Amino acid sequence: MPPLPRPALPRLITYYQTHHTPSGSPISVLPLLQQPGIALTHLILAAIHINEDPAALTLNDHPPSDPRFTTLWAELRVLQASGIQVLGMLGGAAPGTFARLDAADEATFERYYGPLARLVRERGLDGLDLDVEEPMSLAGIVRLIDRLRADFGPAFVITLAPVAAALLRADHNLSGFDYEALEVLRGAEIAWYNAQFYCGWGDCSNPAMYEMLLAKGWKPEKIVVGLVTNPKNGSGWVPWNLLGNVLPLLAGRHPRFGGVMGWEYFNSLPGGEQRPWEWAQAMTALLRGRRTTASYAPEVVDGLKPAETALSEADPDEAGKGVAAPVPQDFEYYSDGGGQSD
Repeated sequence: MPPLPRPALPRLITYYQTHHTPSGSPISVLPLLQQPGIALTHLILAAIHINEDPAALTLNDHPPSDPRFTTLWAELRVLQASGIQVLGMLGGAAPGTFARLDAADEATFERYYGPLARLVRERGLDGLDLDVEEPMSLAGIVRLIDRLRADFGPAFVITLAPVAAALLRADHNLSGFDYEALEVLRGAEIAWYNAQFYCGWGDCSNPAMYEMLLAKGWKPEKIVVGLVTNPKNGSGWVPWNLLGNVLPLLAGRHPRFGGVMGWEYFNSLPGGEQRPWEWAQAMTALLRGRRTTASYAPEVVDGLKPAETALSEADPDEAGKGVAAPVPQDFEYYSDGGGQSD
């Protein structure tokens, strides 16, 4: 049976980094297929890290072949068979991955790139999301994009995940290189940008920032609006009564609206850790122009307002791994390991 057809736009994307409950049980993504009213187009598996030992590639804190991921890889194949594309997220807030790939000499680049390419092939990933949250040269990111395209062909999906502010000003940036310059040089190879409208780098409580991006010249189909799915996942969570106005407006105003991504799946509101797929149901309704989801999530979560909600970790990291990227205010990412995230 062929995969089910999925609409090209708007995209609906969820990041999947916390893979296990505190007791170690896998957090299933199959409800994204099994529950009604969900039109997910992409799932981004986080986070792949290139470590000092080129052969010691990790998915969060563990080798991708670790038995803890057996269920994960099987479920992702089911999603792919059903028409949902699965990308791997490379990098994130823990530094080192892109510094190694940015090496000036080709021999060093090849040593670190080779295991990554093998992982993509072995796991049949449909693409890579390049989440550069450390300084990297423009030449270095261009070389990486060119190599991925040469090795995996025209159907391979290459995306990047800048903070939204970086698309307006090159100096409001975690990546080092200028995204406008990158779009000029390699925009034809980049499917879209998962722009982070949160943690002080963007705002989706009203349409102003998105419209500023379009006024600057970005095409609507290239910009996916990134949201935190729970105030526990970082600052900048937008209540549903506001999203219920903003997202239908953007999708209705711009026929080529790029879509929405959520960081991250495991505790997404309104269902939380017990029913995280409800976020995708609500987003599907909003992107289709229905405002019925405005009443899903209250202003108060677990008795705390979003700004007061303490951050915790459902699938904690091994102690001492990872260093947070610089951000404009204190917060902690959720992670299956390493404090390493989008």
